[in-house]
Amino acid sequence: MTQHVTAALPADAPSDDSARREWWRDAVIYQIYPRSFADGDGDGMGDLPGATARLPHLKRLGVDAVWLSPFYASPQADAGYDVADYRAVDPVFGTLPDADDLVRKAHALGLRVIVDVVPNHCSDQHEWFKRALREGKGSALRGRFHFRPGKGEDGELPPNDWESVFGGPAWTRVPDGEWYLHLFAPEQPDFNWEHPAVHDEFRSILRFWLDLGIDGFRIDVAHGLVKAAGLPDIGHGEQVKLLGKQAVPYFDQDGVHEIYRSWRRILDEYPGERIAVAEAWTPTVERSARYLRGDELHQAFNFEYLTTGWDAAELRAVIDRSLDAMNAVRAPATWVLSNHDVVRHSTRLADGDAARGLRRAKAATLLMLALPGSAYIYQGEELGLPEVTDLPDEVRQDPAFFRSTGQDGRRDGCRVPLPWSGRRAPFGFGPAEGGPSWLPQPADWQELTVEAQDGDPTSALEFYRGALAVRRAHPALGAGRDVEWLDSPKGVLSFRRTTPRGSVVCTVNIGSAPVTIPTPGTGTVLLSSAETAPGADTTILPADSTVWWAA
Repeated sequence: MTQHVTAALPADAPSDDSARREWWRDAVIYQIYPRSFADGDGDGMGDLPGATARLPHLKRLGVDAVWLSPFYASPQADAGYDVADYRAVDPVFGTLPDADDLVRKAHALGLRVIVDVVPNHCSDQHEWFKRALREGKGSALRGRFHFRPGKGEDGELPPNDWESVFGGPAWTRVPDGEWYLHLFAPEQPDFNWEHPAVHDEFRSILRFWLDLGIDGFRIDVAHGLVKAAGLPDIGHGEQVKLLGKQAVPYFDQDGVHEIYRSWRRILDEYPGERIAVAEAWTPTVERSARYLRGDELHQAFNFEYLTTGWDAAELRAVIDRSLDAMNAVRAPATWVLSNHDVVRHSTRLADGDAARGLRRAKAATLLMLALPGSAYIYQGEELGLPEVTDLPDEVRQDPAFFRSTGQDGRRDGCRVPLPWSGRRAPFGFGPAEGGPSWLPQPADWQELTVEAQDGDPTSALEFYRGALAVRRAHPALGAGRDVEWLDSPKGVLSFRRTTPRGSVVCTVNIGSAPVTIPTPGTGTVLLSSAETAPGADTTILPADSTVWWAA
């Protein structure tokens, strides 16, 4: 497929707007999953020096900020989301000076840096938890977690019927007979946010990383910190899923909001508009908006959009609901298609046909980037990487894979290390040809490397570079609050975005056949995900395609 980019962009468009006010309202933020992004030392695991060395790729891509998944000291029971020390870098990823170097070099390139913070739970190797086990029942340290006596004649049953998101009971019994709560893996005990020491500790952790210079935090399980009083039974057996919408007594409790008000006060003390982004699974997008009231957080991931299928009516409905909910609290909408927990959208949208999947992925990306607000890109989607669906069982590391119920345990397929160059694995992921990588890469990824796609106008990489360049330069794209829907045939979405300095029309054919539409605006194509030949009066819009028009 050929992209089409015109030169008809505003001459006064800034080349580097990293210092602009409220930068987060229209930022394109790129997720780095550190263990799979770039390996600097050749041990087969991505690391901070490797990521630092690849920052020029992201600058050229055209993103505004990077978000790094956890790189803290951890036993790696859940890929670093089981944190043993929130102020230390795990040796597998480097050192604290390596983190400092990454932040400073990113800033020198005009890129902001967001890091994960994991406040719902820690590792069972965290010093607090180890002391809680040693000090026994009733100890002060046990009060910082959820320790409870069991039910049954001898306390042999869990305290309630809660289940882990990863499957199985959400409780594990310790040798002295008490049980502790873990909404995820047993190696991830939940903090008790009723305890003031937990509040104090995380305020200190935030300041530690803000003092190092990071620009914000992505808050893991932001909806999970506060549990309903008394830890009541759910009363049903429906398993809670990742990105689930169930109303349950341990998610989306009103008490979380006071925590984030206190965090916002800390963020506002620091210069440069530091931000916080909520990973909040809520029943509705309106509930998500409550995290973004003026004295709370800045953004929340739009999981309702991510989980919407390739359907025109459903997409229009979720776009409208999202904008309405965010506008009510004067927050930007966010749009995301993939991350480290879900099947890559090039495969998710494919319906079993890889070519169709890539075609739809490009169209979906242009739709996402045309919407008002901020967008997130997951590493590798700019290369058109598909999900790796045939990993052998013996290499998988997703903790849910080893539990008989719960998630499907197949998140490893979107976490396979990136291909950068060369004709043999690990395709430039590490410094040595034929060197290790913690998950194997498909042999045919030699055609998907950054090196192979660089300069090829038909490649996914050049398509992304072009899309981000037009989005950054055109005044009608990026920040905003509304879209103006235009009349369109069934299966087609068409909307206009207008500012005093210019307008853009976005048309999306979600159908499986070409559609003839009136040629929008001036008839000038700014960018297209598929070969498009505009006519003076009408244009044939190819199947599974999106076009941006100068209006």
